[in-house]
Amino acid sequence: MDLHLAPWVYPLLFLTGFTSGLVDSIAGGGGVIALPVLLSLGFPAPFALGTNKFQASFGSFTAAWHYTRQGLVDLRACWWGILTTLAGSLAGAALVRSLDPQFLGKLIPWLLAAIVLYMIFRPQVGDADRPPRMDAGTFALLFGLGLGFYDGFFGPGTGSFWTIAYVMLLGYNFSKATGYTKVMNCTSNLAALALFALAGKVKLVAGLVMAVGQVTGAWVGAGLVVKRGARFVRPVFLTMAVLTIARLIWSGMAK
Repeated sequence: MDLHLAPWVYPLLFLTGFTSGLVDSIAGGGGVIALPVLLSLGFPAPFALGTNKFQASFGSFTAAWHYTRQGLVDLRACWWGILTTLAGSLAGAALVRSLDPQFLGKLIPWLLAAIVLYMIFRPQVGDADRPPRMDAGTFALLFGLGLGFYDGFFGPGTGSFWTIAYVMLLGYNFSKATGYTKVMNCTSNLAALALFALAGKVKLVAGLVMAVGQVTGAWVGAGLVVKRGARFVRPVFLTMAVLTIARLIWSGMAK
């Protein structure tokens, strides 16, 4: 790809990566920030998606590692979910070439809106751990394959769906749910990144600059979640869910 970036663009890319990583490590939705910036800079859509996955992988890995080190995530409980998410995301990324994902753009805003309304009318949800409503193995199978496939096939709102699933079905508080969400996000990001990289759809220098910002932002964001807890995550989660809805609606109208 012959895309020449002016020197002033690189500080912007760093700040974009930082902001995206900060927000994504707290409540997901970093792509809502990063993708529009890449597209506005003239990146063709495949390169914008590939470069975004590249930089986002650094942020999700950093956040997942930080949450694990702080004891918020037990990786021994994640392996089945990691494997199913990996399988689902690879399948979704493979099928996106032969199927049209745009129909999801009309459905997902309604699902996210339902989540937002549910949380507004149930303000106590996610404040503390509660008894699970589903076996952890069944949860990992269903949501690993399902949300892994969705992330590889389409993507927007994946973190929100993971977080609310952990809260509602496994009874996790928001902080804990965010930690486990980052592990699964990291898995599907790396799977999608592998396919984009093999297709040559990553602009490496721009991606590395954003990745430095992502790592910094993710470290700061994960630290805030560990320090401030579930009540801090909730408003950020709701805000990013609303922004994701707005982005999907706007994208649909633009087409």
